[in-house]
Formats: sequence, structure tokens, C-alpha cells
Amino acid sequence: MKKRRGFMQLAILHLLKEESMHGYQVMKELENRSGGLYSASAGTVYPALQELLEQEMIDLEPTSNKKTYVIKEKGIERLEDFAGRREGEFWEKWKERWIWQNSKEAIALKAAIEQWDAEVRKAIKQARRNPEDTAKLIGFIKETTERLQRENE
Repeated sequence: MKKRRGFMQLAILHLLKEESMHGYQVMKELENRSGGLYSASAGTVYPALQELLEQEMIDLEPTSNKKTYVIKEKGIERLEDFAGRREGEFWEKWKERWIWQNSKEAIALKAAIEQWDAEVRKAIKQARRNPEDTAKLIGFIKETTERLQRENE
């Protein structure tokens, strides 16, 4: 499970614990809970709902004429497991996440990562022609990774 989608799944489980909803309601409520900073897309919400169905954490409400989702015991257990490992209220963290995502710092960091990615891809393309360049690139990436790990200790 992707980390992003995992966080999305947790948000959906929190919503469904409060009440049954169909997909559009889920999207609108996720946007509301972020204070309008996050606009949920069908391409994010519906795959997360499908995975939750496959994992048997949610189900479709049998009496509804729309695809209305309800949380199951396994979904409640997932929320309890998350609550046991984290501090703070989920929706506060949800909003903080979107405040950060929209900050100047996050936007600048994303741009720097995109530039890094483009340069690494160029270096890989060039390294294909010469095994010595490949070894240098691997060394550079390992060195950079170790430096990041030291910074994050």
C-alpha cells in the first residue's frame, strides 16, 4: 500500500466511522476537513475505496440504491491500531498536512525534488554508455543517501 493512499484510506475510514457515505460525499467531506486546502479527486478516492473494499475494511450498504460505503469491524480495528501508534487528533493532522502542502517551503521542496529527479534521470542515461560512470553515479547516490540519513537521525 502506498503511504499516500494509506493516509487517504485512514481519512476515509474516519469519515465512515461517523456515517455511511457515497464516494462524492467522501470527496466533499475530505475537502471540508482540510479547510478547503485539499480538493479530493475521483482518481484518488475511488481507488482507495476499492482497496478498502478488497481488504474488507468497508462494505457497500445493501439497502442503498447508490454505492454507499459503510465501515466494517476490520476498518474500526485499523483506526484503533492507528490511534494507538499516533498522538493527536486525526483531523488536526489532516489539516496540518494540507497547510504544509500549500506552503512556500513545500512548493520549493517539490520543485527541488523534481529538478533532482530530472538530473538523476539524465545521469542514468549518460551512465548507460560507460560502466565507470555508473559506478560513480551509484557512489554519489549512496553518499547523498547516507548524508540524508545522518541529517534525519
